Amino acid sequence: MDADVIVIGAGLAGLQCARRLQRSGLHVRVIEAQDSVGGRVRTERIDGHLCDRGFQVLNPAYPAVRAWIDRDALGLQAFGVGVRVRTPAGLRTLAHPGRHPGLIPQSLRSGLLDAVELSALVRWLGPTLVRASVSSRATRDTTLAASLDAAGVRGPLRRDVLDTFLAGVLADSSGGGSANYVRLLLRSFALGAPGLPREGMQALPEQMARDLREPVRTAVRAHELREHAGGVTVTTDHGPISARCAVAAVAAPDLERLLDVPAPPSHGLTTWWFSAPEAPADDAFLRLDASHPRGGPDGPVWNTAVVSRAAPTYAPHGRHLVEATTLLDHPGGQAPEREVRAHLERIYGASTRRWEVLAHHVVPHTLPAQPPPLVDRSPQRISARLFMCGDHRDTASIQGALVSGDRAARAIGGLLRP
Repeated sequence: MDADVIVIGAGLAGLQCARRLQRSGLHVRVIEAQDSVGGRVRTERIDGHLCDRGFQVLNPAYPAVRAWIDRDALGLQAFGVGVRVRTPAGLRTLAHPGRHPGLIPQSLRSGLLDAVELSALVRWLGPTLVRASVSSRATRDTTLAASLDAAGVRGPLRRDVLDTFLAGVLADSSGGGSANYVRLLLRSFALGAPGLPREGMQALPEQMARDLREPVRTAVRAHELREHAGGVTVTTDHGPISARCAVAAVAAPDLERLLDVPAPPSHGLTTWWFSAPEAPADDAFLRLDASHPRGGPDGPVWNTAVVSRAAPTYAPHGRHLVEATTLLDHPGGQAPEREVRAHLERIYGASTRRWEVLAHHVVPHTLPAQPPPLVDRSPQRISARLFMCGDHRDTASIQGALVSGDRAARAIGGLLRP
């Protein structure tokens, strides 16, 4: 045998699986088809800018991040906990009162906080803030849209903030996702200030990979995964690898190819990255557009931010980095550059003529779909010696990826323990 366990895929789930297996005293080999670790969590360096593949943030309030990641070493640079919203009445601010007390007057004057609707939202979310398991396991689940309607959350906070913000977070504008999952997400946003690592989001998987005694073997593609008496064999473009067990921690399309398991449905988005000579905004908040008469954006962009205001290391001196996100499940998802620029000019009230496009990432499988009822502990064992892990086995988040990898490793450790 070449190893006790071979892990196919060096995304967050695969790396956490490998780290846990190593701590259990097992010999682990990790292979990755791409030229670096991270899976969907990747960062490109372009003309001194850091452009993550898809607009991603790391929430330090995730329990798995607190338990297994050295947050201080990442040098997190935090966004503001709140949003700036473009409404038909103008730009409005809604900020976390505990983290931005100086913005309480602006939030109260925003016109977004109807007392009846706010009370309904607190009742809808309240139990989850106290204990996460109340939402994921004890509350009857339904779609997000139906749940908010039933709770009476139907005013400006819903129309101009929640629907638009959550569509960007979930890469899903339908409102058909799990309400219980969204409760968990909002809990994490209430408890933590999401941010970006000093060296880009890819610094997270790179930190995890450094814990492994045997380095990840990158640019090694698995072509076939075969189980036999006493073990498994993985056929790669560098020859076969044998082990006692194997874990497929691969992207959704590869699950069918390697395991004959149906690929989970997923949602996608695109991210535009612009370099600007002047910052179009002087704050570190996410910007939303809810200026359409029926709510939501009046163009292709669902959220945007001057990333370099929150994370100065993301742009070189004298330049600013602006991101803009579109959703692939929406007609504007593949909008041309001119439409994206025109929409950003309306959002920021500033010209984009001198902005340079650094990258345009189209990510069709950004996140697995999370329909109701929420199932955050999907089966991971495929057969006697084959397992899989990923956020599609838990929750569609960094938290879910880490927990899924750890859970698979614990199951394998129990199986192989002498």
